Amino acid sequence: MARVLIADDDDLLVELVTFTLEGRGHEVLVADDGEMALERAFSDKPDLIVLDGMMPGRDGLEVLRELRRDSGTSGIPVIMLSARRQERDVVGGLAQGADDYLVKPFMPEELAVRVGKALRQRGIGA
Repeated sequence: MARVLIADDDDLLVELVTFTLEGRGHEVLVADDGEMALERAFSDKPDLIVLDGMMPGRDGLEVLRELRRDSGTSGIPVIMLSARRQERDVVGGLAQGADDYLVKPFMPEELAVRVGKALRQRGIGA
């Protein structure tokens, strides 16, 4: 079981992702804006972060840059989950340090598989 932080301001999406990941045995933490995402990442040290590209306050790329700059969070796998689907958005997210990028709308089971794969690559039981 892994601790997964979901950072997204869409309550329905958070419910769907939470249901999917808890069904796979993961503990889910939630943040609904960029500031809270950083606070939870720094204090709770999740095993993986699912990060929305567009949130109130700091957007996903700002959060990602801050996570990668901090030695305590730089190694946490991050999957960007965003409605931004243009090539520059996807490539930009990956270039900024995202481990994976999934475009909304998405298939919940695909996200669960990508989460499991990212965790396994880091040696975390998925």
